[in-house]
Formats: sequence, C-alpha cells, structure tokens
Amino acid sequence: MGRSAVYGTGNLIFGGNVLLYPGQYFETQEGGSITIGDGVVISTGCHIVSRASVTIGPGTMIGEFASIRDSNHSRTPGVPLRESDEVSAPIVIGEEVWIGRGVAILQGVTIGDRATVGANAVVTRDVPSNAVVAGVPARPIASRVASMSIQGS
Repeated sequence: MGRSAVYGTGNLIFGGNVLLYPGQYFETQEGGSITIGDGVVISTGCHIVSRASVTIGPGTMIGEFASIRDSNHSRTPGVPLRESDEVSAPIVIGEEVWIGRGVAILQGVTIGDRATVGANAVVTRDVPSNAVVAGVPARPIASRVASMSIQGS
C-alpha cells in the first residue's frame, strides 16, 4: 500500500498475502534476518530491525508505529556508546498475535500464539500463548481460552 524502506543486508523473507501499510522500516545487519509469515498485517510506520533473527508467525497483526528490535546497545566503561557492542537475541512472534499501536518488543522475547499485546506496551520478557499483556514493562492482565467447537449429534 506504499513504499517500505529496506536497509542493511536485505535478508527478508515474506510469506503470501502479507499486507504492508506505508512507511515500514526494515533493517538487517550482520547475520540478522526477518521472516514474515502468511497473512501478516503490518500497519503504518513500524520498525523491524535484526542482527540475530525476527520471526513473525502467520496471521499476526501489528499496529501502527510498533518497534521490534532484536538487539540493543550495551555500555562499556570508557567506550563511547556509539562504539560499544550490541547485545542480540532472536525474537519469535507466534501465530495470530495481535500487537497494539506503539508497542516495543525487545531482544530475546518469544510471544506465544494468539497472544495480545496492548498499545504502547514494552515487551521485555516472554509472553505465553493466549495471554493478554499491557504496560511498561508488559505484564499479564488476562488470559484468553482458545475457542472450542463442539460437534453434537
């Protein structure tokens, strides 16, 4: 639906039927990769940056201006921040995850299938499947039970 910016090594893999709203920023550096599953929706202004790997499962929806980054700067005494090492760890986002507007997901996090992350949350730890999390840092506020279909006679 508009232009996306791709920087770095360009190591991106997209599934089928992905919907990208305008203004995406994708960056891969070093051995980093970004893999986006079938039917994913990524809203306006999202940033996805990888030095390790970011995997987004099928059917996931990501709200406007979300930031998903699998690395972060470290502080080393006597070394300017810009020249300090970065700490990287893969991010895995499951199937049918709903990520609200302005969410930040940090390195090393796994978000389980069908989880919901409330707007403007900062996700610093793993989120179980079907959980609903919100806040800074994101904490569980509810749990959804997967829908069940009962076949009767």
